[in-house]
Formats: sequence, C-alpha cells, structure tokens
Amino acid sequence: MTWGRLGHPSELLKVGQQLEVVVLDINKEKERVSLGLKQTQKNPWDQIEERFPAGQRIKGKITNLVPYGAFVEIEEGVEGLIHVSELSWTKRIMRPSDILTVGQEVEAVVLGVNKEEQKISLGLRQLEPNPWDEIEKKFTIGSTVKGKIRNMTAYGAFVELDEGIDGMIHVSDLSWTRKINHPSEVFKKGDEVEAVVIDIDKVNQRISLGIKQLTEDPWKTIDQKYKIGDLVKGKVTKLASFGAFVQLQDDIDGLVHISQLSEDHVAKVKDVLKVGQEVEARVIKVDKLERRIGLSIKAANYTEEQLRKEAETFDTLRPGEDMVGLEKAFAAAEQEEYRPGESKKEREESEEPKDAKDSKRESKKTKK
Repeated sequence: MTWGRLGHPSELLKVGQQLEVVVLDINKEKERVSLGLKQTQKNPWDQIEERFPAGQRIKGKITNLVPYGAFVEIEEGVEGLIHVSELSWTKRIMRPSDILTVGQEVEAVVLGVNKEEQKISLGLRQLEPNPWDEIEKKFTIGSTVKGKIRNMTAYGAFVELDEGIDGMIHVSDLSWTRKINHPSEVFKKGDEVEAVVIDIDKVNQRISLGIKQLTEDPWKTIDQKYKIGDLVKGKVTKLASFGAFVQLQDDIDGLVHISQLSEDHVAKVKDVLKVGQEVEARVIKVDKLERRIGLSIKAANYTEEQLRKEAETFDTLRPGEDMVGLEKAFAAAEQEEYRPGESKKEREESEEPKDAKDSKRESKKTKK
C-alpha cells in the first residue's frame, strides 16, 4: 500500500474509494490477483545514499519508540533509527521515551545508510560537540577535582565530575597504607570527595582518580620514622592465624608474627591479643621496598644485645620455618590457608583424624 509505515488499511483508504494500482501477480488456481498501490509511486529508497549522505543534518518526526531507540520518518516511506546510545554524549539515558515522544519533530545527523536492508542510522548527540574531545582542557592530569560519589563497585568508586562525566577511584588508590577491600569501607553514596586526576583515556572515555595522591606517600620516609630497635605503641586492628596487625602512626600497619608474641609457646593468636587492644612492641624489621614493618611484643623489654640477636635470627630464616619472612606472612593475610612455621607434612598430619594418627604410630611401632 505504501513505502512508509502503516498500521491498518483504514489509515490510508476507505471503502468506495477509486484507486489506480499495479497488477503484481495473477494466480488462476486460487483465483487471486495481487495488486500494488505503492508501485504507482517512485521507490523512495532509490538513490538513497546520494540524497542522505553520512554527516548530513535532517529533520523528521518520531513515529515509534522502542527500548533500543527511536524511529524517525525523514520523508514519506523512509525512516531512520536513532539508537539509544546515540542520544547523548554524557547523559545516562536508559529509555528513549525518557527524552522523546511520538509525533515530536526532531533534528538529527545521518550516520550511515544501508540501501539493501533499507536502514538509516541517525544520531542526536552528533548535533553537539563531544565533550570528551577536549576533556584534557577541563580535567588535566595531576589536577585536583571535586565530585560526588555516584556509585560503588567491588573494585572502586565512581565520582560524578560533571553532568554525565564520571571519574573512577580504584580501591588501590584510596590509601597508601591501608588494605581496603571495598570502597564502602571509606565512602557512602552521595559523599562529596576531593581527588587527583591520575589518567585520562579519551578513546574509552575514562578518567582515573586517586585519593591517596592528595598526600605524600609515608613509605618514602619510613626508614626515617622507624628504625630497628625502636619501641612503639599501637592498636591491634586484625588477627590472623599467623599473627596480628598493629596500627602505628600515619595509619601504617606493622605485623607481629605469632612467634613474636611471647617467650612462651602461643597456639592461637586470639588467646593472647584482641582487636582494639593497645600494645607496645619493638621494631625488628623495616622493608621499605615491600612496605613491611615487623614488630615483636616479646622483645619490648629486650636489651640491645638480645634485640640484635633476635633481628639477626629473623633475617636469616627461610620461608617455612617458625619465624617466616614478613613477605610470606603478609601475603597470607587474605587467605588464612598458610600457617607460618607449619610444613606441609605437619599440616596434613594436623588435619588427620585422631584415629588415623594413632594407627600410624602403632604401625611404626610394629615395624620397629
């Protein structure tokens, strides 16, 4: 009936109306004659690329709205589609109906034409310059910016810097000293924050921000603040099977390995310390490169000679011995599956049922 969109014949024709049509097919067996009304007019898709080249601005009327876009009639029989992603450079538009209505007159830009499939891609946002093209002029790397926390994920927090333009603070850029597993430990939605622009990716439209970059990294001068032998005070912040983390000044954590809790054997850290408890300890290890500080509670009252021997012993130990290196201990902090000083054989034996252990002992006696 028409090259354009038609929902029902009554929208175009009425009973008794005189028409001029084209005979398309004759089926004698079924006694049917197929007629065409649109064939009396020129196909509007002929020479469509020449009439609507990419980049041209056009005007049209919204004929239909769907979740993925809006259909625009740019002339009778020719419709183009504005995909939802082409509505705005920066606004987060979930549905075209949020900003458009059926029957609305709009201006758009032709993005592409497919004559064979009779499809024309249109864009609304192309009517304005893309703010990301000159994003570096507004947000320079190293500059300090302010914004509101819009959303949070497990890996970071999104900060709204401008309408539709977000920056992302990765969890690793929240603190120089603290291990933060989720941004909700520091922020809540709607918080106003200040941050430093770390990087700008124009192609992927991403701005990387950092909170910790607002201050100097305390680990740069850590060897000036803490030296082996120093007596320090702090609060226990976390207990693990292999030791306890103690918060010192500047939010820096030190590790008291389980072997450094007492001269007596300690089976469980929680039997000796509690979270929030104030403790006094000696610094027995400072590793600036690995950002590690080793502490000893049992050495708090040591003489200089005793402390020197303890530090020497600590440095010469191999991973797997009772006083395991700090790097191994810190690495196990998130897993709890590694017990410093416990060999694989010992761990397997400790996990065996008592009956199985007794059976092994009896077997050894029999062999002897």
